Amino acid sequence: MKNKILLLMALVFVIEITAQNTIITSGGESRVITTGMPFGLIAPDARAAGMGDMGVATSVDAFSQHWNSSKYAFSETKSGFGFSYTPYLKKLVNDIGIGYLSYFNRIDERSAFGVSLKYFGLGEIEFVTDEFSEASIQKPNELSLDVSYALKLTDQFAMSVAMRYLRSDLRLNYDNSDASAASTFGVDISGYYQSEEEAYSDFNGRWRAGFAIQNVGPKFKYDDAGPDNFQPTNLRLGAGFDFIFDDYNKISVTAEVAKLLVPTPPVYGFVDTDGDEFQDTDEPTILLEGKDPDVNFLSGIFQSFGDAPDGFSEEMKEFTWALGAEYLYQDSFAFRAGYFNESEDKGARKFLALGAGFKANVVNLDLSYLFSASKVQSPIEGTLRFSITLNIGEGEYVEY
Repeated sequence: MKNKILLLMALVFVIEITAQNTIITSGGESRVITTGMPFGLIAPDARAAGMGDMGVATSVDAFSQHWNSSKYAFSETKSGFGFSYTPYLKKLVNDIGIGYLSYFNRIDERSAFGVSLKYFGLGEIEFVTDEFSEASIQKPNELSLDVSYALKLTDQFAMSVAMRYLRSDLRLNYDNSDASAASTFGVDISGYYQSEEEAYSDFNGRWRAGFAIQNVGPKFKYDDAGPDNFQPTNLRLGAGFDFIFDDYNKISVTAEVAKLLVPTPPVYGFVDTDGDEFQDTDEPTILLEGKDPDVNFLSGIFQSFGDAPDGFSEEMKEFTWALGAEYLYQDSFAFRAGYFNESEDKGARKFLALGAGFKANVVNLDLSYLFSASKVQSPIEGTLRFSITLNIGEGEYVEY
């Protein structure tokens, strides 16, 4: 589809995606934690989306590469493919969305590897300078490609390392022949714990827990003269429990918290250094509160835990949290529900999610739907998204 909304549409979309990050307010002044390539944090699959955008501590599936690739070491399936598509801004346009393709293979009893490709297409944008000029069609996009290796360190705990290449081609070069795409690389480090099935008075149960530090890597630029951009480095922590009532019925509950490991913008201000009461001749970048965010990515990770101008209370608001549940009947039908929450002062993303899953032979189909519970409208609100999984060698590995 050719957008007639031109550049304004692109700007609106970028603002919507920026809402995936955190908006901070202090003293009535808005401060936004910005990162480059925030598409890397968007949930790609319908199963995770149906439980409130969580996946670091849920049971393993083909899309674990995005959330916690160490879960692959616990897969009872030899290998599998996953494909998912998420429309964006569907009420306005029909050619913006995220496609995600993943593959994993359990090498042996203790190890597994996975690969995935995420592609974020922003559709076609048509630029017209005047009525006499020929239209210029641009197709901005972003993508990431990664590979992971997971290893069981004990029978109940595994860790994984993933290497990721990221590329962002958002430069609209209709009037700039020097425009180019930005690229960088990142690393994920994750761990997953899954207990043996234990007998309780009225049911059996299994504990799960996981962590992931994602997109750890150098800052990048879109051009030599531009600013350095942080990657969307992110911390996820989660835990859950499976209520196993019998061979046919199981309910899993999971909780997850997440935080961007990127410096909080400080409070800047003008100081009248020459006594003329005019700001245009004074230094505009004087740091009044907080810490200098112009640091390397490693320093930024550690600084992000203690640099909020309003102190500890503001740091706690930078955590998002989610609660989700999944009911599974006979490993063939699943019903899911979840809630995601972000502080009102940090972006105000709040939504309820519902999902369902169906299994026929080696194929799984998952669907999800989002209901906004905030004044900030989600770009995928009212959108039905889906995922398809193909399982190969199911039941080849039996845990415990």
